Amino acid sequence: MKLAFSEIILPGVTALVGVVCLGFWLAAGPAKDIEPRISGRDGTVDESANAVRPEPGEPQLGDGKASQLEGEWPSFLGANGDSILVGGPALARSWPAEGPPVLWSIEVGDGYAGVAISDGKVYLMDYDKDKEADTLRCLSLDDGREIWRNSYPVVIAFHHGMTRTVPAIYDGHVITMGPRCHLASWDAETGEAKWFMDLEHDFGSRVPEWYTGQCPLVDQNRLIVAPCGREALLMAIDYKTGETIWKTPNPRGWHMTHVSVVPMDFQGKRTYVYCASGGVVGVSAEDGKVLWESTTWKEINATGPSPVVLPDGKIFLSRGYGSGALMLQLAEVNGQIEAQTLFELAPKQFSSEQQTPIFRDEHLYGIRKIGAKSMVCLDSAGNEIWDSGSDRFGLGPYMFVNDLLLILDDDSTLTLAEASPTGYKRLAQHTIFPDGHDAWGPLAIASGRLLVRDMTRLACVDLSAP
Repeated sequence: MKLAFSEIILPGVTALVGVVCLGFWLAAGPAKDIEPRISGRDGTVDESANAVRPEPGEPQLGDGKASQLEGEWPSFLGANGDSILVGGPALARSWPAEGPPVLWSIEVGDGYAGVAISDGKVYLMDYDKDKEADTLRCLSLDDGREIWRNSYPVVIAFHHGMTRTVPAIYDGHVITMGPRCHLASWDAETGEAKWFMDLEHDFGSRVPEWYTGQCPLVDQNRLIVAPCGREALLMAIDYKTGETIWKTPNPRGWHMTHVSVVPMDFQGKRTYVYCASGGVVGVSAEDGKVLWESTTWKEINATGPSPVVLPDGKIFLSRGYGSGALMLQLAEVNGQIEAQTLFELAPKQFSSEQQTPIFRDEHLYGIRKIGAKSMVCLDSAGNEIWDSGSDRFGLGPYMFVNDLLLILDDDSTLTLAEASPTGYKRLAQHTIFPDGHDAWGPLAIASGRLLVRDMTRLACVDLSAP
């Protein structure tokens, strides 16, 4: 049989070239400009660095002074947990061409953590990348200067930001939840650590994807959190000492989500509602006993918005990632409380990926992620009353101040609008940071001063009327 030239010569030439190239590569030695991969730069963490329980340090004092301005925004979504402020100074209903005055602006660590405001001071749970430490910063409401800071060491990597939680201020205590489920209490005046616990190591909590988003809740003189670990699903803590008052068992092994615990009164009794990975649960404020649970609403990828409590035993739930919204109705059946599905909305009807909708005037307000990202108003039966038309928004926060609605877009564009069940009307609009991005941190306001942030900056904007 006769072989073609290409079948004899070509394979030999190819092999010879390969041998020569291999020889040059071996002779060249290792490359001089290749650096070893360092854990954390690509969203990974050397977990051995977090094997030792961290301890808070001593406060570091700055030159900032507390403002004499009054007004409080003491916790996540405000004093009533509903993103509504009633009273306080009137806001300007129009802005000059250059926008409302930005009184001060500072650099902050990567993230979406919002602030709490009390006694002329601004509290921010930040992350110090240089020192690799969760850091609580106390700032002056007047000028943003730091009054004090305190921290504890923990190694975390950038993973769509780092910080996501808002402190809770109560009776001289500042209570924080860090990205890796570290729960701490600090003296609001001095910054001294009062007590500290590690939910991951002490209670078996699993740090959620993209770090902790759960904000502390203080209710009826108790701190309420959802560790969702082997030790407890929910727990009540003495906010002064850090001692556990009661624990709710977690036999199903449900995990923590980005949702915060919400108080609810039902049949004359105080309860707490939480959306865990496997469903929604309601427990007694008295002893943590499970009063009802539902597996109808399980976590899909991530659950961010907290439950919204409506009158008459209704609970509105929403999220993004291809899911919509659900209204639960609590009802007593044969002596037991059941959570029944009242209605469900498809994503194109309503879905909120990050922010918690607002219930006001018997209506729900929120930004629908699917489609145009419009602000919409729904009645309590889930029917759409209006949308914001050509005004379209991103995943940023929103709040009501008396009859005015404030909305922050992804790029830090702030919109001022009139909004009620009768309609929506934009009054003013201005971009706070010219190159803003990922402006998703919850808003806070006191004495007409609005605190806004994007991924790396925090600013104080004066919205008060002249």
